[in-house]
Amino acid sequence: MLRLDYLSCLLTVASTILVGRRCWEGWVLAGINSAVICVIGFRTEQLGFIPANLFCMVLYGWNLRTWRKAQTM
Repeated sequence: MLRLDYLSCLLTVASTILVGRRCWEGWVLAGINSAVICVIGFRTEQLGFIPANLFCMVLYGWNLRTWRKAQTM
């Protein structure tokens, strides 16, 4: 059985390292992690995680777009 908490932990560490190294792929992993946290929140009925992480996914998308535009200029 896949442990989503361990997956989220791995994604958090990896995305933090990548963003710290100024790699745009870190924002993609952070967005995937937020989706995983939404699933965890739904399964455990901790529904407060869902809107917070949906907001984070929008923010990650915005940051990814901004970073990709800056790289092409």
